[in-house]
Amino acid sequence: MSKLCTMSEAVSRIPDGAVVGLGGNTLNRAPMAAVFEIIRQGKKNLHLVKTAGAMDIDALCLAGCVSSVDAGFISYETEFGLAQRYRRSVQQGLVRANEHACYTVISALRAASYGIPFMPVRGLKTSDLRAVNDYFADVTDPFTGEKLAAVRAIRPDVSVVHAQAADARGNARFEGPKFEDALLARAAKTVIVTAERIVGDSFFAAEREKADVPHFLVSAVVHAPHGASPGACPGCYEPDGDAIRAFLNLADGDALLSWLEGRRTTW
Repeated sequence: MSKLCTMSEAVSRIPDGAVVGLGGNTLNRAPMAAVFEIIRQGKKNLHLVKTAGAMDIDALCLAGCVSSVDAGFISYETEFGLAQRYRRSVQQGLVRANEHACYTVISALRAASYGIPFMPVRGLKTSDLRAVNDYFADVTDPFTGEKLAAVRAIRPDVSVVHAQAADARGNARFEGPKFEDALLARAAKTVIVTAERIVGDSFFAAEREKADVPHFLVSAVVHAPHGASPGACPGCYEPDGDAIRAFLNLADGDALLSWLEGRRTTW
């Protein structure tokens, strides 16, 4: 069964207040076309989950779409500097920052994908993060009595990932670094895949490298060429520095919406 739809139709399935996992890593293969459509549709009170975010988190904060962020790292990590819109939103009390290490986000998603309520994380035993994030707690090993730290499971209501290739049924493959996208898909209740290209139904059967996300996890597929732009998509294109700098010069959410009108596509 084909799950192909428009970007507008796919994003309309994300309700206000949803826990939303975003794929990619900093400026690499983030689902920016879907992020921009979330902004256009005026979604509110979203709880974002990401190991390492950049423009995706920054843009959603500038647009006033965000209530909280669970992430290990938010920054452009390049000449573009810090994610100042995210930082300002946190400092002004508009967005709650549930600070993690990247690995604790991964552990929380693994717990959700395994259907268990938490995951022990030995590296947190001496971390100050435990004092500022109520997703962390102490647990006792029932076999040895050892005290360990644990992170609560995070199960996104919707995860949005961008792939280089997907078929109409929802099978998707990430080419190059895979980041945590397959894990985001396994942990979520619903998955939206945006893809650079749509391949035929026999593509994955014929390929040696199979799908990273299987069709039965996916609810919607959108054909979105340049769907990670102005970030990069490995093997397809590099970051668009001019577009990123233009975004960083936007004053507010209204200016962002006007800028997005100039980037509107037929997705």
